[in-house]
Amino acid sequence: MFQNARKTKVLIVDDEEAIRSLLCDLLQDNYECETAINAEEAMVRLARKPFDIVLCDIQMPGMSGLDLLREVKQREVDVTVVMVSAVHDTRRAISALRLGAYDYIVKPFELDEVELSLHRASEHRRLILENRAYQNNLEKLVAERTKQLERVNAHLRESSARLSLTVEELYRTYRSTLAALGAALDVRDAETKGHSERVVAYSLRLGRQLKLSEKEMIALEQGALLHDIGKIGVPDAILLKPGKLTPQEWEKMRMHTIIGVKIIKDIDFLQGAIPVVGQHHEHWDGSGYSNGLKGEEIALNARIFAVADTIDAMTSDRPYRKALPLEVVEKELRKYCGTQFDPMVVDAFLQIPYEEWTQIKQQIEEFGVYQARQLVLPEYMEAYTH
Repeated sequence: MFQNARKTKVLIVDDEEAIRSLLCDLLQDNYECETAINAEEAMVRLARKPFDIVLCDIQMPGMSGLDLLREVKQREVDVTVVMVSAVHDTRRAISALRLGAYDYIVKPFELDEVELSLHRASEHRRLILENRAYQNNLEKLVAERTKQLERVNAHLRESSARLSLTVEELYRTYRSTLAALGAALDVRDAETKGHSERVVAYSLRLGRQLKLSEKEMIALEQGALLHDIGKIGVPDAILLKPGKLTPQEWEKMRMHTIIGVKIIKDIDFLQGAIPVVGQHHEHWDGSGYSNGLKGEEIALNARIFAVADTIDAMTSDRPYRKALPLEVVEKELRKYCGTQFDPMVVDAFLQIPYEEWTQIKQQIEEFGVYQARQLVLPEYMEAYTH
């Protein structure tokens, strides 16, 4: 029914020889099939050679199919799993999907149903591999661009006679690169498209309300753009997981603040961004991460960003809900004022009219973050017009 340019490698795991033979006969024209009589043998085969898909029965003597699925995920074996069961048990199906199975088929099954499920699983895996290759290439491009900027920076230090003319151009180049990197990070997670642009504008508006200096504003902008750069180091299986993360996966996800600081700590012109990158998940009462900082132990820019991030998260569409109105945002900020959020920053938000927040978001959606900054900070944007 379905043709693949390269035959997808399928490992069929079932304790019934008749089922194994039936599935092999059905799939052999379009798939490269091997079989295993139980979960233990399947783990041996997976360790010896790569497979694209595992088609596995749930009820087997000894190690069950769910045990095999759990073992595959714990060992981070790079394979897509489709489960098969003779029992139509909704709870068992949900358990399999929560453990990471791509699909669930009930015996007795129609052969077309099996082939359709494997085709979908194969396409799903192809998209994951293509996305992974894209991300790897993107990270290489970012690294190369960063090295280029460092070389430009070194050259500028040696060119003191022309320093006054080159600093502005250097900053514009840095800013464009940071904006491109922020956009690239948003692309990795389709649910947060445009997030970096919006939180930059919201952070700068709060910074203006709090009368930050120009130097503090530049550091705030850089930190807001790069706040999630550490997610480059988070595996796709965790970052893009559609379901709830396990405690172990949450531990890895929370490492992105530490990874982010390591990425930028040796880049001189990004030193001001470090507090936001490393502290944007700290809470005013000390209940956040990574270091459990509280109160004014948390950098002001990180406290500002925490409020800006909440504004954007609540007023943006998500797959599971529509954007919420600013009245709900205000209620949330008031509720967690003094626990999660700095009361001073919450008060700054409350001083700004709803219409202004709406206008900033509309400017970004219609004209991009550059025009939105002109609205937020007209005097701060003068440097871009020289």
